[in-house]
Amino acid sequence: MGGVMQTSGRGGEGQRYALTSDEGDSDFWGFAHEAEGMFTPLSDEEGARRVHLTGCLPQGGLLRSVEHVGSGRAVAGNAWFDLLDGDGATMGSYFVNEVTVIDVKPAACGAGLVDLTVTLWCQNALAGAEQVWDLIRTGRLNRPGMWQELAPEDRRAWLSVALWSQEYQRQGRPDAPAGQVFTVDGRHIVDRDTFYCAIGESVNGPGGYFGWNLDALEDCLRGGWGATAPFTLHWDSSAEARARLVERVPAGDREVALFDLLLEILEEARVSVILQ
Repeated sequence: MGGVMQTSGRGGEGQRYALTSDEGDSDFWGFAHEAEGMFTPLSDEEGARRVHLTGCLPQGGLLRSVEHVGSGRAVAGNAWFDLLDGDGATMGSYFVNEVTVIDVKPAACGAGLVDLTVTLWCQNALAGAEQVWDLIRTGRLNRPGMWQELAPEDRRAWLSVALWSQEYQRQGRPDAPAGQVFTVDGRHIVDRDTFYCAIGESVNGPGGYFGWNLDALEDCLRGGWGATAPFTLHWDSSAEARARLVERVPAGDREVALFDLLLEILEEARVSVILQ
């Protein structure tokens, strides 16, 4: 689920991204002030990206690739792409494949720095996620219900950031002890993604994660993701949610409404669901 959260200690003012070879932290590739295009899939291939890294001081394998732009040796390889907070700590990481330098020019933001254009492959960096990372970086992801303001296509990006940032956001906090009571507001639950946004926030606070598909929800219910079963879930305005979560989904050798399957999964995990 991303690289190990760490404080790089090498970041400077305005450096919001870092690249490190997947072969080990010893092959650090450098920082960047901006990474334009990282969250913009190319139209022909969903995972393909053309990324403009501004304000870089290339190191290691990335520097070797810079020296061979235009040749086959410009392929640096696979890496972890880290998103940094204002103190240089890693908020979350994406694994990127086949980082290749295709252009280099002097940077306008500082002597000795360069702007790089690279191609890479990353399916997990969803369109719309960059704005959510910025909320975390600036401390503005701090109130309940912010996901309710999103367009449906942006809720998946919200959930992806909740997943990739959950280690950073929890800051090593242990799970809530067994017997806790959590509340989910059913008024804003209209589909799968809104359910996961709501329960993630209920358990782990604004921007919190507690699954983003049925398998992930089951994993979270086993512990290690903020809550310890048995616990109680108050589902407010549940009738409204039931009326919307009518999608038929497979459950073994049968099909049931999504709302009913969610109840089964929760109750099998020793969650007492109180419908209100």
